Amino acid sequence: MGRLEDQVVVITGAGHGLGREASRLFAAEGARIVATDIVDTHVKSLADEVVAAGGRAKFLRADVTSEADMAAAVQLAVDTFGRLDVMYCNAGIPEVGFGAVSFEDTTLESFNRVVAVNLAGVFIGAQAATRQFLRQGRGGNIVVTTSAAGLVAYPGFRSYVAAKAGANGLVRALATDLGRHGIRVNALCPFHGMSANFPGAADDAPLDQSYEQLAGAWDPEHAPMPLRLDRAPNLRDSANLALFLASEESAYMSGVCIPATDGGTFARVALTLPADAQ
Repeated sequence: MGRLEDQVVVITGAGHGLGREASRLFAAEGARIVATDIVDTHVKSLADEVVAAGGRAKFLRADVTSEADMAAAVQLAVDTFGRLDVMYCNAGIPEVGFGAVSFEDTTLESFNRVVAVNLAGVFIGAQAATRQFLRQGRGGNIVVTTSAAGLVAYPGFRSYVAAKAGANGLVRALATDLGRHGIRVNALCPFHGMSANFPGAADDAPLDQSYEQLAGAWDPEHAPMPLRLDRAPNLRDSANLALFLASEESAYMSGVCIPATDGGTFARVALTLPADAQ
């Protein structure tokens, strides 16, 4: 019996990267999936893959900044599978210009776009799910992908950092507000092992690899994190944490924002000491 046996899960941003990998993993663990993305061909191919492997999945083109689209995603889950158990708010976009635009040249339009997807999109998806959970009257689970940028700053990514830090704050606030209904809310904050699609366009073909994997042969002695393992971090590493948060194994966790795939990066300062002083 899978860890998400017969659980109904809506996953946003499922066309690429972590959302796509988590959809596969959740389905393999018994979940019934509604995969959403702004590019319907990506989530159609994912749903077809899940069904071909013996799972159950539907797909929908949906924009997380649209209240109507998020309500439609929840309704598709209910109409197809009878209920909603987990909302996985995973969709996100990077800084416009991917860190190459100075703060003084960043437009308010660009800032608002990043905040709309990465922060307001979580609010909208979580709200659509909460309304359904309350109709069902028996709790629910909201999982959010935020970022290491919600905990520490990425140079040049000020809009993204602000939005992801806000998303972590929203997770804590929602956990406080919704706990009385038996609804829990948690986030994973990935550092390494994230999608090589991230800097690209939404309609790029899914690469299904992390930055580190795409870079070529892995040499742990030159790893960008203190932890030295014999393989590069990958999408499944974060998907495993998302699975834990979506499952009953984390039943008494709420309002928690967990660093994922940090490899010891989050534990250290940038100061480098002489070898004999360490």
